Amino acid sequence: MNNIIIGQYIPGTSYLYKLDPRSKILSLVLLMVATFVLDTMTGMLIFLGAMVILLLSGKISITRVLNGLKPIFVLLMFTFTFQALFVTTGTLYIDEILHFNYYTITASLLVFLTWFFSKKYIKYSILYFLLMIVSIILVLIYLPQGTDFASTPLQIYQGGVEGALFIMMRLIIIVTLSTILTLTTKPTDLTLGLEKLLKPLKIIKISSEEIALIISIALRYIPTLLDEANKIMLAQASRGVDFKEGKLKDKIVQIVSLLVPMFIISFKRSDELANAMEARNFVPGQRRTRLHVLLWHKLDSYTVLLSSLVFVFVIVITVIR
Repeated sequence: MNNIIIGQYIPGTSYLYKLDPRSKILSLVLLMVATFVLDTMTGMLIFLGAMVILLLSGKISITRVLNGLKPIFVLLMFTFTFQALFVTTGTLYIDEILHFNYYTITASLLVFLTWFFSKKYIKYSILYFLLMIVSIILVLIYLPQGTDFASTPLQIYQGGVEGALFIMMRLIIIVTLSTILTLTTKPTDLTLGLEKLLKPLKIIKISSEEIALIISIALRYIPTLLDEANKIMLAQASRGVDFKEGKLKDKIVQIVSLLVPMFIISFKRSDELANAMEARNFVPGQRRTRLHVLLWHKLDSYTVLLSSLVFVFVIVITVIR
């Protein structure tokens, strides 16, 4: 849970911190749309390289961002596997047979048990998990076979691999862009920026202040609730509860023991926040004065202009192709 960094603000002094939140939000939207419109592997690699340059120039730790991608690792692996196995276009890269017999099943089970009992001692758990999966596949393919009671072809095509990498890069870019916004923008500034950008919605009787407040509170309390959940897990572990071991029934009971106090803490936090807002005379929909006023600088104009040019360029290239 400590790896989830969306919603956290890390103080810094780079140019990303000096940008107006409105320019960052507009640039984020333009670049996200451009990422979805882009449909070439070369373009996606250029975008990915640009993200790395942006992180380095903005003095944001790439290691921290990579750790923040761990929560979506399962989604990335599912996407890659689904694309690689079920897309059958292009050149055939791998054409093998998976053999299922007593030898391969036993060896695969030994590989799995080795991984299961040793994973807690390995620092890079994700790479170790991938090594286990690859080892099982190699066992099913190359172990000297006995009499197979089942077999299935394993065919991986160029289109499947390229499509899987393409979708994974798109997800990584989108999550990275969102992470850059929250890491370099204070929650109060983000709220004010959203409120200013959503002001045209007042024409159709939609309160931009309330929408901005809801979004900012949600982002603000993501790391807080995760920290509370981590404390509860440590407290439960000190009482003998192990969230990583045990049968399915035991894990369900353990999850319930985590969710119940989490709900109680969430309601308590919301009640305290409501009281604090009421004590400061906060009335939804009423006109409010601001101690901190956002200022738009030339750097913000250049940032939005550059993002707009990238967006238009991607649209034009896609249409021409």
